[in-house]
This record gives sequence, C-alpha cells and structure tokens, in this order.
Amino acid sequence: MERRLAAILAADAVGYSRMMRDDEPGTLALLQKHRSEVIDPGIAKHRGRIVKLIGDGLLAEFSSVVEAVDCAAEIQRAMAARNGGQQSQRSMAYRIGVHLGDVIVEGDDLYGDGVNVASRLEGIAESGGICISRQVYDQVQRKLTLGYRSLGPQTLKNLPDPVDAFTIQGDGLALTDELQEIRYCRTADGVRLAYAISGRGPPLVKPGNWLNHLEYDWESPFLGHFFVGLSRRFRLIRHDPRGTGLSDWEVPDISLEAWVSDLAAVVDAAGVERFPLLGYSQGCAVAIAYTVRHPERVSHLVLLGGFAQGAAKLTPEAAERHKALATLMRLEWGADNPAFRQMFATRMMPGASKVQVETFGEWQRKTCSGECAARYLEATGNFDVLGLLPELRVPTLVMHVRDDAQISLERGRQLATRIPGAKFVVLQGKNHILLEQDPATQRFFEEIAFFLQSEPSR
Repeated sequence: MERRLAAILAADAVGYSRMMRDDEPGTLALLQKHRSEVIDPGIAKHRGRIVKLIGDGLLAEFSSVVEAVDCAAEIQRAMAARNGGQQSQRSMAYRIGVHLGDVIVEGDDLYGDGVNVASRLEGIAESGGICISRQVYDQVQRKLTLGYRSLGPQTLKNLPDPVDAFTIQGDGLALTDELQEIRYCRTADGVRLAYAISGRGPPLVKPGNWLNHLEYDWESPFLGHFFVGLSRRFRLIRHDPRGTGLSDWEVPDISLEAWVSDLAAVVDAAGVERFPLLGYSQGCAVAIAYTVRHPERVSHLVLLGGFAQGAAKLTPEAAERHKALATLMRLEWGADNPAFRQMFATRMMPGASKVQVETFGEWQRKTCSGECAARYLEATGNFDVLGLLPELRVPTLVMHVRDDAQISLERGRQLATRIPGAKFVVLQGKNHILLEQDPATQRFFEEIAFFLQSEPSR
C-alpha cells in the first residue's frame, strides 16, 4: 500500500432518490448526460481522475488542489446554466466537497482521511455549492477568487475532530479575476489614478484608505473576501489613492483636500451620477468631506471604523506618538523591515491567522514606499472633519467594532452622535480590518444591504 497527499473531490446529486422514484429511466439518462457532457470532461480538463462512481455520486483525485477547486467551480457553473438558474422536478443539482489530505492507495482505489473528509464536506454543502476544508482554503483563496465564506469548525459524522470548513455557493462561483476591470483617470493636478469596477447591481463607491493595491487587495487573504462580498451585492467602484498601488507613487500633494478631489475624479470617470458612498477607516473623513461638498451626488453614507479627528488632533501625547511613528516609518519601512511592518498587523487585526499576518507585512511593502507611508500617516493624523458632521444631510450608517485596537469605539460613536439622524451599529470583535472569519463581517454585509434599501435623500 502507498500513502500520498492528494486533493479529493466528492460529489453527489441532490434529490436523486426522489427523482428515481418518479422517473427511473429518465433520471438515469439525465445523470449520464451530465456526467458525459459536464463532469467527466471537466475532471479530465483539470488533470484529475475519477476514482469511483457510487450511484449518483463520484470520487475524483487531483494532484493540484487549485485544479480540484477550479474544476468544482466550473462544474457548478455549468450545472447552474443547464438548470437555467431554477430548480424544478426535472433539474439536477450537485453538492461538492473538496479536501487536501493523506490517502492510502490500493490498486485504483483510495482510502483514508483525505477521502473521508471530502465525503463529509460534500454532505454539508448546499445544493449547487461547494464546501472545502481549511487545508484547501489556505492553498486556493489567493489564487481563485470565488467568494468564500467561513463556516467555522464543523463536527462531521464519524470524524473524531471538528473540520474547519468554508463554503462557496451561488453568485460567488461566478466571481473570478476577470470581473474586476481596472481603469485609469487623471486628476486636476495631473496624477494618474487607478480605479476598479467589479460586480453587478446598484453602484457603491468606496474611497481609498490607508494603503491600497487594486490587484493585491482583491487576492489577499485579509481583504479579498471584503471586496468579493461587496461585489456580489453591488457594482463596486474603488480606487488606489495617489501614492499607492497602481496609481502614481511620486506625487506632490498628499492631503485630505487632494483625496477628496481624487474621489471626485474617479466617480466622474466611472460615469456614476448618484451613488451610496462607503468610507472605511481613514476613508471615512474623505467620504464625509466629499458628501458635504457634493450632497446632490451621494444618496447614502456608510462609515466603517472611522474617525473625525486624526491622532495629532487628540492629545499632545497622541500627537508625539504619531510623529515618532512617522519617523520610524521612514527609517524602517524603506529598509524592508518585516518585523516593523507586522507591528501594524497586531493593531489592525489582532485576531488574524499566521497566514494573514505574514501576508499583511508583505502587502504593505508592495503597496507603497516607506516615505509615502509616512506622509500618509502625517496627513491622516491631521484630519479634522468634526465641524462638517452637523452639515451632513444624507441617510448615514456608522458601524464600528467594539474592541477595535486601532480606532477606539468612542471615536466611532462621536461620528454617529454628531451626524443628524445617523444610525449607529456596534459590531462584535477586535479587528479593525474585518476578516473573513469574523462574525462581524457577515453582520456588516447584512447591515449595509438593509440600509441601502432605505429611501435616499433628495
């Protein structure tokens, strides 16, 4: 007997027994048609092999876990297209589970934990969906943008330990890299800005915040789920602020005024006339200032993890710490010191996994220079939009994480209490960056979807 590591895909048809009772010959013919036209060719295309057929189900092995999940997504897309997006008595849908683990090889057959976990994950997948293990997720989430959602630890039949599981279901299967379109525009002072449009639906505009990179953000294990989740609900328009990402790095002006003007250039280039605006962290001040200046353009305002006054405006002690941190950025960031950059991860997302923390440090290095990061910190430290808050006249939703270590809850509460009629929602958790595993993330998506259904201001 041989042992090896393999990616295992387990699939079966939903409601097969009922269909067989109603029409056995027709169901067998339909099953064979789907296998011969969709499933078998899909597995072969992704260099997998069918290990066994079990009635309406099958087990397949792949040497590449990326190929296994990509194959599963293609099968589900093809089946959804065949069913016309509807489930009827004569349509057939599949559940699929994928796991990466040890298997025992005996002839052409496979046994072991790899097979057992994949089969159990298939059992908890939704109709037309895919369920994957943490081992699979860690390998594919930066390579395949599919709209993952954490299910947390799952206790599965006949398995001694819980399995950390993720689901890919519904519209998330259609979200691939090709659906993020990157474009460019010029600002009034000649800076080239990169902006991206992703998803379908009503528009939602997000100003830049801190450091951004349209491509790396979309693929990252700590931000990708956020933008994919928004793109499943909206036509999301976002941009890399001047000095970062795919926008020009060498720029003369980094300030609140410049960022507000940049946002105006992006929305004009994107061709949106009236839209909801989502500010996140430092982007909240930009969203507030833009809304006060252009109330006719903004239908709703959503502020997440934001503040009205920067650290330099709070206390003399806070101002000194802020100044010292900017100096360290110039010295250490530019010297490629990963330990220094990871210091930010402990404040931004103390609940992050090892992979998320390690990726965060590298992401920062690729996103901008140490000089620009320091200039950003200095500019945001001097933000002060407190006097603008009473002037806001659009429906406003303020959300803040209760134990946010980066921006305190009280600074978020200050926004809500000074904006006329604002709704304030406290999200449970401690991460300033909403991670996929955070319960607060799903609450955020629910709150913003409900809020944007309300009547806009006129």
